Amino acid sequence: MKTLKYAAAASMLAVALPASAQQLSIATGGTGGVYYPIGGGFAEMINNHIEGAQATAEVTGASVENMGLIMRGDADLALALADTVYQAYNGTDDFEGRQVENIRALASVYPNAVQLVTLAESDIESIADLAGKRVSVGAPGSGTELNARALLEANGVSYDDFTPQRLNFNETADAIRDGDIDAGFWSVGPPTSSILNLAATRDIRLISLSDEEVANAQAEEEVFAPYELAAGMYDGMDEAVQTIGIPNVLVVNSEMDEELAYQLTQLLFENTDELIAVHPAANDTTVKFTMDSTPVPLHPGALRYFEEVGADIPDRLRP
Repeated sequence: MKTLKYAAAASMLAVALPASAQQLSIATGGTGGVYYPIGGGFAEMINNHIEGAQATAEVTGASVENMGLIMRGDADLALALADTVYQAYNGTDDFEGRQVENIRALASVYPNAVQLVTLAESDIESIADLAGKRVSVGAPGSGTELNARALLEANGVSYDDFTPQRLNFNETADAIRDGDIDAGFWSVGPPTSSILNLAATRDIRLISLSDEEVANAQAEEEVFAPYELAAGMYDGMDEAVQTIGIPNVLVVNSEMDEELAYQLTQLLFENTDELIAVHPAANDTTVKFTMDSTPVPLHPGALRYFEEVGADIPDRLRP
């Protein structure tokens, strides 16, 4: 796997760490989504604030792949969608027979929004109109594909009804722009760079979900919640679009050192402004959001931080 250092120029300004500094790998996603800038921004925060630790952001296939990396100890931290984390921890759905019991959470960082994009000239007005079309459902092993499949199947649409393409965010945007596919799914914190770039070159339309479609999706996945994409989020988007949102969770292996987990959690919540400067999705990085949205138990180090700040910690988050 290729390791990419985020904001290398900025990190050069930091005091050099000793050769024995602990190297931390943060598993993110593709460069066209939000995981990579969020993970890279947090890596820079670690480099600047935690003595004896140095972090890098890794480009990965996102949520599903990231669970395997944490399980095997091939990554120290990872971002993943709440439904993927929940399925991995409980050994259900795509993780049947390979339960990842050693996952622990540090925080829920921000919610994703499922965004279904097509060209403005398209005849696709609803998810039912995907029938017979060429549709990107996300990169293989990504949370986007899990979310797209759950949303579609909850509303009576299967992969047999259209031609699925498994493309990452940048590939999906390019394929829509070039007319190689008719529509594509993103499950990512809005706004995301790949859709912004697509909207700057082609007139696009985001497909809104009906109240019934949202309710059907919630019945399928407990972690789904109604979410509204604000008007003007992307060029040409004149009206708000109703969709569903899913929390994104920062997870670690249960074997992580408790003091390190404590310091990472403290860093995230006491320097959130630095992460917001990297991406506005971090505006949702709050203690309350973590308490309300996290689907698996907290690491003892994170738990210690939340107890210190007086958070109302649900029993389900205690290991």
